[in-house]
Amino acid sequence: MARFSAIPALPQSNITPTEVQILGALKENVELLIGSRGESDRASRALVRGQVVVGTAPDQTMTRVSATGAGFVISGTQVAGLEDFGRLISDVQKLANDVANIRATLNALIQQLKV
Repeated sequence: MARFSAIPALPQSNITPTEVQILGALKENVELLIGSRGESDRASRALVRGQVVVGTAPDQTMTRVSATGAGFVISGTQVAGLEDFGRLISDVQKLANDVANIRATLNALIQQLKV
């Protein structure tokens, strides 16, 4: 977990009103980012690297298309062969699994970023 140092109070003497405004705004923004101002919804709190713990997505299973487009001509129309059609279905299933894995990883990351 990240550790942040306390920010001291602003000096009250030997400082111009402009410097007071600038330093005050900087102090408030830093306190909001580190979560030390007690903001109830934590909407301004920064996300630090240690809070994101999403693992990498699994290796892609579909690396090439195994269907070749081989088939037969029936009544002048090209028709896929059963074996090639089976390979195509397998390719589509692998692709669907890859997309589901990527979506799961992305959704886990989004959830962690929302916290």
